[in-house]
Amino acid sequence: MKKTYIVMAILMLYVLGSHASGNHTVVVYGATPGGISAAVAAARQGAEVILIEQTRHVGGMNTSGIGTAETEHMIEETISGIPLEVYTRIGKFYGSNKPAFYFESHVAEKIFLDMLGEQHVSIIYQAYADKVNKKENAIKSIVLSNGKTITGDVFIDATYEGDLMARAGVSYTYGRESRSQYNEPLAGIRLLDKPIDVSPYDDNGHLLPGFVEAKNLTNGEASKRIINYNFRVMMSTNADKVPFPAPLHYDPNRFITLKRLLTVQPNMKLTDIIDIYSWNYPPGKYETNNKQNAVISLGLFGGNTGYPDADYQKRKQIYQDHKDWTLGLLYFLQHDPSVPKPLRDEADRYGLAPDEFKDNGNFPYYLYVREARRMTGSYVQTQRDIFDEPKKPDAIALGSHFVDCHHVQKVAISKTQYINEGRIWVKVEQPYEISYRIITPKQKECTNLLVPVCASASHVGFCSLRVEVTWMQLGQAAGVAAAVAAKNKKPVQEIDVKQLQETLKNGGVLLNRDAQHWINNDKS
Repeated sequence: MKKTYIVMAILMLYVLGSHASGNHTVVVYGATPGGISAAVAAARQGAEVILIEQTRHVGGMNTSGIGTAETEHMIEETISGIPLEVYTRIGKFYGSNKPAFYFESHVAEKIFLDMLGEQHVSIIYQAYADKVNKKENAIKSIVLSNGKTITGDVFIDATYEGDLMARAGVSYTYGRESRSQYNEPLAGIRLLDKPIDVSPYDDNGHLLPGFVEAKNLTNGEASKRIINYNFRVMMSTNADKVPFPAPLHYDPNRFITLKRLLTVQPNMKLTDIIDIYSWNYPPGKYETNNKQNAVISLGLFGGNTGYPDADYQKRKQIYQDHKDWTLGLLYFLQHDPSVPKPLRDEADRYGLAPDEFKDNGNFPYYLYVREARRMTGSYVQTQRDIFDEPKKPDAIALGSHFVDCHHVQKVAISKTQYINEGRIWVKVEQPYEISYRIITPKQKECTNLLVPVCASASHVGFCSLRVEVTWMQLGQAAGVAAAVAAKNKKPVQEIDVKQLQETLKNGGVLLNRDAQHWINNDKS
């Protein structure tokens, strides 16, 4: 009798364990903040979650140099759900009872790992999707670069590049649509900025690398060129700073336009070249970014051409080229004799922050891929959805960030002048509701995939979505939806959206733009 009770108890534990896990698995590809949010949300709904990360670290750009929740350019009150929980936990780490909207990369990584650990999310590091196995229009498994085959019920592609989505045969695009395609006034080529008085040609009259000529460009036309990428280097002026290393491949001729400008503007400051943010960091620690309209900055124009569809080896080369550019610019500013001494002395004050990216030479893990592929899914978010038709019956999050596109290319307009082309910078005065359909593929293409980062949007529509806080909110919705679809064995396109919305509301997510009076605390 005693033996029977023991057997029954073991069986009961097995049944309870199976019930608790729901016997359904959600696979999240990409431990970006959006992927982490998706993994945590799915696990909280009872799914077994496998999170696959391409680097050695979780957190994407929030653990690779972006230490802001972007509240300086969005409506702070629209931040809700898991991202607000993340910032609140970061605040507690710093000893505050309030959310911390500015934070250090290593602190963000600790919080992300804590949250994943609490939900017992399994993490696979340093693995890429090589192949997707489908049966009809459903993914059955993915084969990774480490040789492992991962099966699951529902998959989430939370990478910046959309590689799982592409390998699953889902429609996508990249670059910029024409104004006419979606009737978007902000779309297409934008030859609008003030000319810069520096020659874009070498001494023999040849166009310098990274430049294009204006003769083949027309305002409003489509372009496959993509928004420029850069590293968000963390710098320090403290005594324990790490000296900037020389780049693997250094060519001072890459910086000839800066050299030319310094001959006529010898009083330039470092902040005329690089954006440097102190945020609420410890004294002497700084985040950096590409500076708009600078003659040369951290963005490598033309260096990312072809990146969205490039294979992994080519992307490594693009990463290294951007790293060489970044370290080369810093090395040039500190060592080149053409740099005026006051600017050289100013640059000499800085080095790499010693407490970040310790196992990567204090250099960021991720290249800032602002935009790569964009899914063409069940619905495409465009400029109209942000400004003219902001209500959505299937809303899963609120968006409010500026429509923000860094420059795309440098365009020679004469032998002595060029312009930076592609900038969009338009304030979003009121929040807009984001449709569930922008994270779902067309059902005929795939029934068990959700894409919260490379979401279905035009370039203009994407330029408001493309911040980590919004991707985290879309990730939370994707995680809940994936768990529901897996549990009920339904296509992601056919789940009960009302039930999804109720679950999100119970998780602290704001969905209704009319729910309160919105105050835009713009600090720009």
